[in-house]
Amino acid sequence: MKKIALTSLLAVVAVSGAHAANTLDGNPLYRPAKGHFYSETALSSHSMDTNTVELGETFGYGITDRLAVKLSTSVAENNWFDGAEWDDVTVGVDYRIIGEGAWKLDVYGEYGVGPMWADHGSFLDKEDTVYGWVAGVRGGYVTEDWTLAAHASFLYLNTESFNWGDDDPMWANHVLNLGIAGHWTMSDTWSLIASADYNKVLDHFNEAGNEGWWDLSVGVNYNIDDTKYVGAFVNRTVDHVAAGEWNFADGFGFGLKFGIDF
Repeated sequence: MKKIALTSLLAVVAVSGAHAANTLDGNPLYRPAKGHFYSETALSSHSMDTNTVELGETFGYGITDRLAVKLSTSVAENNWFDGAEWDDVTVGVDYRIIGEGAWKLDVYGEYGVGPMWADHGSFLDKEDTVYGWVAGVRGGYVTEDWTLAAHASFLYLNTESFNWGDDDPMWANHVLNLGIAGHWTMSDTWSLIASADYNKVLDHFNEAGNEGWWDLSVGVNYNIDDTKYVGAFVNRTVDHVAAGEWNFADGFGFGLKFGIDF
């Protein structure tokens, strides 16, 4: 469950960013125009635990054409509501350093906390709650037909917001996230997207048990118009469980998405 929570916080990092015409269609470099809101909702299971279904929401606003803010959260159930949880709440801000022409470059920061509430009924239970700080950079090349984007971020997790000196190996983790994503516009309505993210816990006390893991995803999106789309995707997590060995036994997760710019 802790690995799923960590992956959930990391997943928030990869969502946001700008299309040349500000078309919301799943493009990894989409950015809301000045004065525009956007919402992306996803219903999904994860390959690490296919008995869990998660409903996630990201809501953002373009303060200017370069500066945007967002709020993300999610709720989850497992084994047909045998258990339930209100997961992470994350706030973020990102700024487009380079936005002219086809090349784009963003810097971003985020702060997240979760789980907010779990089966035991305690709000922000001290034993279970973790706090995360993220700093990252995202960029890529955008054309009318395709986009190729990459990002790198650093995540710090701990049991308190400012508990910088605590090296408790249970949750005081420094995590590196590297990712790449591609988007191909096949027609005015259909597009394909694929992504691969590598995550690595950097702390020495986790080296033996965590050699890193990959989060892989591929999906197809249908644009209702320039401001709305629906999509479907499958994902796969691959753990590096031992030297030279990868764990492919977790199966595939899947999900549905809906996005709107207004």
